Amino acid sequence: MEKLTYILVFFVVNVYSQNMLTKEQALQSLLENNYAVKLSQNDIRLAENNASIYNSKYLPTVALGAGANYSSMNQETEAQNGTISTFDGLETQTYNASVGINYTVFNGFNRKYAFEQLQEQLALSAIDAEATLEQAILDVFSNYYQTAQVAENVSVLQEALQISKQRLKRTKYQYDYGQSTKLAVLNAEVDVNNDSINYINTKQVLDNSKRNLLVLIGDTQTQNFNIETGVQFVAMPTLEVLLADLPRNTSMQQLEKALEIGEYGIKMSKSSYLPTLGANTSYGWNLGDYPSTSQAAKTMNYGLNAGLSLNWNVFDGGSTKTRVQNAQINQENQFLRKEQLEQQLRNFITNTYYNYQNKRLVLQTQEQNLQTAQRNFDRTTEMFKLGSVSSVEYRQAQLNLLHAQTAILTAKYDAKVVEIQLLQLTGRLMDGI
Repeated sequence: MEKLTYILVFFVVNVYSQNMLTKEQALQSLLENNYAVKLSQNDIRLAENNASIYNSKYLPTVALGAGANYSSMNQETEAQNGTISTFDGLETQTYNASVGINYTVFNGFNRKYAFEQLQEQLALSAIDAEATLEQAILDVFSNYYQTAQVAENVSVLQEALQISKQRLKRTKYQYDYGQSTKLAVLNAEVDVNNDSINYINTKQVLDNSKRNLLVLIGDTQTQNFNIETGVQFVAMPTLEVLLADLPRNTSMQQLEKALEIGEYGIKMSKSSYLPTLGANTSYGWNLGDYPSTSQAAKTMNYGLNAGLSLNWNVFDGGSTKTRVQNAQINQENQFLRKEQLEQQLRNFITNTYYNYQNKRLVLQTQEQNLQTAQRNFDRTTEMFKLGSVSSVEYRQAQLNLLHAQTAILTAKYDAKVVEIQLLQLTGRLMDGI
């Protein structure tokens, strides 16, 4: 819960930039508008209500009661000597009021364990909310970096289109002066058309990706925005350090908390072996107004009553024993799930770590490849202007550069997405954003 609060407070500042959807702005919109995050917060509120003292049965119950009765009767009596007496409209009025208090003094510690279990369930709800938020953040920033990659691809393709147009223009000049063939002009026109199609299609992918990102962060207002394309990698700890941080994983924390809740479930089941002691007290008042035929004209009773009740279910047919055994089996299953999850996470973290290292290595290689492709293209451009290379050779150098540019973008953003996945597995997600 502390980590969740930290995230909410840290990113509450509005950092809107004109026509720029920053990472901070995307996170802020996520926190404010994402439905999964809102639902998880409401789950915490429900758990807080359940863990309240008012739901603990530690407080007594107090009941107030009051009543009034009225009757009008006709009476006919016959004495032993045969005399008959008749009375009409004999009225009787009675009134009562009371206040009663009932309290369970002891119920085999069931109440104590139930209340402590509710406290642990509240803590589990906070962990669940943190896990929901982490997954939402992971989804948003995976999409954000993918959108940034497409945005940079659009820029690369736009630049490639401009180069192709310049090549076509130069080829036409060469053709007009008899230094080139019509075939070279047609090839250049085809390449311009292909580059235009690639640019248009990638621009459409970018628009779709931006709309998907807005849906993830719940933003229905922003339009025509740009994406930050800068990527900074964190200083990644060693694999041993990451594996040692496995307890920070929210899934592991959820199972740990479930084990604690299960222990209270066993104790609650065993509490049925013990007796229950209850106490009650009440204060009552009664008033009666009787007809003339009654021996008493009026009566009034008032006073205090108190009592204790003890109940001990010595043998319940074995239902308590069954509940205890089932609770212990469920707890054993939770231990097995924890061991299974730990094994899976260790394997997943290890694979992701080496995958990340490989992608960083690929990125370094692609950076070198881009430098080579750029030098080759610059040299070929000079020779193309001098007429030392053909239009086809110039196009090949351009394609080599284009492939190197898109490859390094893929390597850069793939590495960043894997990085935040790895950090999320070890509870370090906010370090990589």
